[in-house]
Amino acid sequence: MNYLSEKHKQLSESQQSGLMLWFGQLPMDKKAVAIGLSLTVGISSAAMAWIGTSSDRIYFCIKTPKNTLVCQDKDNRPFRMTPFYWSQWQLEGMPRQVVRDPAMGVNGLVKATNPYKPFWAFGGFLGFALAGWMLRHCQYEEKQKAVFEDIAQKRDAAKAEMAARSELLESYRDVAIAEVQLQADLDLIANDRTVDIQKAEIYAHTEIEVTQMEASDAIFEAQTAGMTEEQKAEYIKQLRDMKTPYLQGSQTLQGTIDPNDKVTGSEAGAIAEGDKYRWINNTIGYPTLIFGGMGAGKSWTTREIIWHKRQAGWNQIFVLDPHGTSVEWRGVNLITGYREIADFMQWYMEEMRRRYKAYRNSGMTEEQWTQHLRDTNQHFCVVAEEFTTWTDNIVEPMPDDCEDEKWKPDPDFIGKWFRCAMTESRKQLMIPLFVAHDRTMEILAKAKGLSKLRDAALLEVELIATIDPITTEAKASGQGKIKLPGHGQWIDIELPKLDHKRIDFRFDRPVTSNEPPTIDKATLERIYELEFNLGNKAGDTQDEPKKLSPMAQKLYEYLTRTERIEADVREFKGNFKVNGERFSVEQIKGWMYEIVGAGMADWIGEGVIRLNQI
Repeated sequence: MNYLSEKHKQLSESQQSGLMLWFGQLPMDKKAVAIGLSLTVGISSAAMAWIGTSSDRIYFCIKTPKNTLVCQDKDNRPFRMTPFYWSQWQLEGMPRQVVRDPAMGVNGLVKATNPYKPFWAFGGFLGFALAGWMLRHCQYEEKQKAVFEDIAQKRDAAKAEMAARSELLESYRDVAIAEVQLQADLDLIANDRTVDIQKAEIYAHTEIEVTQMEASDAIFEAQTAGMTEEQKAEYIKQLRDMKTPYLQGSQTLQGTIDPNDKVTGSEAGAIAEGDKYRWINNTIGYPTLIFGGMGAGKSWTTREIIWHKRQAGWNQIFVLDPHGTSVEWRGVNLITGYREIADFMQWYMEEMRRRYKAYRNSGMTEEQWTQHLRDTNQHFCVVAEEFTTWTDNIVEPMPDDCEDEKWKPDPDFIGKWFRCAMTESRKQLMIPLFVAHDRTMEILAKAKGLSKLRDAALLEVELIATIDPITTEAKASGQGKIKLPGHGQWIDIELPKLDHKRIDFRFDRPVTSNEPPTIDKATLERIYELEFNLGNKAGDTQDEPKKLSPMAQKLYEYLTRTERIEADVREFKGNFKVNGERFSVEQIKGWMYEIVGAGMADWIGEGVIRLNQI
């Protein structure tokens, strides 16, 4: 046995008997003989203990009143007991009817046939116990031996595997050496052939140059034939000082030979003044992400990019801004309601699928298809202003053919739209422009694991803000960085210097934030109602209430019939229909404006009215 330490060995040997220590040192054949002898002694002793009786017996009978002797019980077992108990019975008063059985032994006394029976039984126990002890000891040793044999087998297998790997590596090394030698021989041969070819080319070129020089000399001799040496020298000097149209600036033939000659003139700057903002052109045709901290200038820069898109022929600009107003977004299609934005996103993805299907069936090339979209004015841009601040409020619209109880909006609806706009929009000229505070995918579209897709599909522009040391407020630094799609390098850029915020994107009359915008009649009436007619209904300022249109009347009847006190257009849009026809949010909101204008309801939120109790 392998011991962990000397103390372990002492403890193990102290708990073993000397017999087992002696038995453990015997060879296997002698151990088998010892176990056999012990079993033989146990079996023999047990056999001797099994036969005969170990004590004397007195057999007796009971005399009946009829003077008959009964010597057995009802089970035919004889009445008997040891002489000790017979004498005890006599002292305690044995009945006179009890007499010894004269038919058994000598006057009923039968002597013991095996008086050493207990000793034989004890010998049998010792024989079997000793044999079991020895067998247990052998079993324990065999168990330890099996562990060592298993280790030895694994060691031999590992050695064999290592030997095989060594042979394989040796063979691979020989093959690799042979390949290297062969490649070296091939390279050497190719190099020799290259040297020979280059030598031949040099020889041929030299011969050509020599021939040309000889021809030039012959031509020069022909041109200077009849000239004196002084005239020849003057003619050569004139050729060297003569300018040619193929030289630059003040260079001469002599100057082209002189390495000290330089072209004179002013050097142009690295970037011309008009090229500082050329990076904006890259944002026109690429899906773009503009991000930066508060005060970095995202809104102003975004509007400048939109203006460049308008100048480049992008006539359709959709702006998704729940917090925007039509006053600051003139000349573009502004979408403000959360439900309206969700409807637009749903339409966007369906339009994307429709265009790709039409493209596959058109038989056009990609260039022809994009030109077709431009010619038919189907190219447009989608601007998601402050994208990260309102995406949590966007819920997938319920289809018209679905019931309210069965409808479960897709929690990844905004993520699907973002991935569609980011990866599939460029070929269909439905270019998105995202404006956010950060570039991480979890913040942008509640999605993870799409950073590689973002890096490959989006043109990213980071705007850098600075902190005013006096006011400690963030402000635009005029600097930023840009990263093209599929490239990991960020390039420093300079932002356009703007003195006002662009709010009008029309070509006929652009309006800036410094100019007061014109206010239409509806806006003036709304301002009057909010500022001067507080607490009164819109109908109180009129001589007679407005009459509802037929559709507005049907909407009002529907709301009163369904016992609605507060009506949200996003809730009942899917259920309100006339003659099986459903209506858009804008149509329903127009009728809601009529109901409010007639004094039958009041606005309490975006697309939400409270019906007045009659």
